[in-house]
Amino acid sequence: MTVRPLALIALLAISLHGACAQEVGADEARTLEAVIDKYRAERMMDADGEMETSPLFMTSAERRIAFAHFDALFPTAPLPASKEPSALPAELMDLGEIPFTANETPHSVASFLNSEHLMGFVVIQDGKVRLEHYAPDHARDSRWVSFSVTKSVTSMLIGAAIHDGYIGSADDPIVKYLPRLEGSEYAQSRIRDILQMASGMEWNEDYEDPASDVAIAGAYNGVALTDYLYGKPRVAEPGTRFNYNTAESNLAGEILRAAIGTNAAPYLNQKIWQPMGMEFDANWLLSAPYGRETGGCCISASVRDYARLGLFALADGVLPDGTRVLPEGWMAASTSPSQGYDGYGYKWWLYYGEGRFGARGIFGQAIFVDPQANLVIAAHSNGQTAANSDHNRELDAALLALSAFFSRESVTAQRQGRNQRPGG
Repeated sequence: MTVRPLALIALLAISLHGACAQEVGADEARTLEAVIDKYRAERMMDADGEMETSPLFMTSAERRIAFAHFDALFPTAPLPASKEPSALPAELMDLGEIPFTANETPHSVASFLNSEHLMGFVVIQDGKVRLEHYAPDHARDSRWVSFSVTKSVTSMLIGAAIHDGYIGSADDPIVKYLPRLEGSEYAQSRIRDILQMASGMEWNEDYEDPASDVAIAGAYNGVALTDYLYGKPRVAEPGTRFNYNTAESNLAGEILRAAIGTNAAPYLNQKIWQPMGMEFDANWLLSAPYGRETGGCCISASVRDYARLGLFALADGVLPDGTRVLPEGWMAASTSPSQGYDGYGYKWWLYYGEGRFGARGIFGQAIFVDPQANLVIAAHSNGQTAANSDHNRELDAALLALSAFFSRESVTAQRQGRNQRPGG
C-alpha cells in the first residue's frame, strides 16, 4: 500500500471501520522502546513513501503502550498541567449492580469495569466523583490519545473565538477567514456548515480505498489543505447533507488559527486548559514537527482531564471562577440536531432524548454529558477494533444505563424536595 507522507497522520485520525488488531507474533513490540522503534513516524515510511508498518494494525498490547505515549511517536504541542488544579471531590457510590444489555448479553457496570478493553473510567455527577476506575497498567496521571474527541474541543475553541470577537458568528462564510478559498465552491459554505459536517462538498471518506480523498488529503493542513479542497465540486446545498469529512475538521482548525492569529494549542491553554485547572500534562498532535495542530484529532490527556472538558461543556463554557469563555447558549446550539443529520451538532454526537451529547474517538474514547442528570462520564479505551466493536457497544450501553440511573435519582430528589415542608 502506497500512502503520501502527510496521510500517515490521517491514518491515526480517521475512524477506520475495517481496522482490526493483527495477530500476536514474534515481532510484537512489548516495551515502550520497542514500540517507539517500530512505530515512530519517521520509521513507518520509507524514502519512496511506502508504508512499512501501519499503526492501525498494532496488536492490542502495542496499543496499550502507544496510545499512552503518543508524544514519543509523533510531534506534539504541549498542554501543561495547571499550577492550580481544580478539585474533583469524591463521594463514591456503589454503581456496580446497574444492569444493561449489549451484544445480546446481559452486563453490569461491575462486569464492564473488569473488561480488559477499558483503561480508565470516571463518573462525575452533581460535581462529585461517583466512580473512578483504572486498569492495572493505567492510572490517574496516564495520558491517552483521544482521537476524534478532539473535534469537539476544536468546536468549543471556535465558540471561544466568537466570544472573543475574533469570529463574527457561526454564520460567517469561511472565506472571510480563508480568502484563498474565494472563487471555489467553498465560498458558499459557512462555519456552521463545516462544524456540522454539512458543507455540501464532494468528499470520499472510504478508508479502504487508497485513492479516496481521506487517504490522500485526510491530514493536510495549511495551503496543502486549501489547495486540495479548492477544486472539489458541490453536490448539495450548504447545511442540507451530512457527510463525515476528516479534512473539514482540519479546516475548522485552519479557520480558528486564521481568526485568532496564533496556533490552537496556546489558545486552548489560555482559554480552557489552564483556567479549568487541568490536573496533568497533556499534548496535541501536530501534522509535522513544529507544524499545526490537527483540528480533528489527537489530544492526549488523563481521563480526569477528559472529564473536566465535559464539565466545561456542561457549564455552557463557564469556568469555575464564573468567567464565561463561550457565548451564552453556545453549547445548546452546538448540541442541537442539524438539518443534515439529527444525530450530530457542532462536532458533538447527539444521543436521543433529554439533550444528552458526547465526544467520541476510535477504539472507544468518550466524553458523555447528560445535562438533565448533571452528569459527565469520561472513558479511555482500547477496543478490539477502531469502530463497531463489542467494547464500543458495551461502552454506549453502560453510558446510557448510568445516565438513566442518575436521571431517576435526580427525579426522586426533586420529588422529595417538593414534599418537604418548611420547618419540617
